[in-house]
Amino acid sequence: MTTHLILLRGINVSGHNMIKMEVLTTTLQNIGFQNVQTYIQSGNVFVDTDEESPSKVGFQIKQEIFKSLGLDVPLVVINKSDLESCFKNNPYLKNTDDIKKLYVAFISKELTNSALDELKISQFKPDEAAIDSSRIYIKYDVGAGKTRLDQKYIEKKLNVVATIRNWNTVTKLLEMYSEK
Repeated sequence: MTTHLILLRGINVSGHNMIKMEVLTTTLQNIGFQNVQTYIQSGNVFVDTDEESPSKVGFQIKQEIFKSLGLDVPLVVINKSDLESCFKNNPYLKNTDDIKKLYVAFISKELTNSALDELKISQFKPDEAAIDSSRIYIKYDVGAGKTRLDQKYIEKKLNVVATIRNWNTVTKLLEMYSEK
């Protein structure tokens, strides 16, 4: 059995793409996923399956959400080692005493070395960003709700699916992964 963490993008935000976590859990159990566990309403879901491929798991879940709930929800699937690596490599963790400013954008594919240049991050100062594999670490000095460096901007500039989680959520998800 492999445990996958699915990060749904853009659900239960301002009354759009509403999915109750109980409904999502039942929907995923009905197509064979086991030990389905959600965390908060923003679409963080753990599933156990014999399927090892994150892309196949993501495709199956995306299809079922569309079929059962009529919603086309982008998502990113990550594994425990990805999340552990996220913790080890966050360059802003050591230099800030306010973790409320720290976020991670999880990206649907491996990023190139030129991705940071493509984002033109300097135009968002004092916000900062750093890229590591399929993640973008973000330090929002102006606040996540006030910046233009959001998931829509990242997706458009890099032609990817991106979903952003605050550092408290990332911490809790790793804790939950470790309990599995």
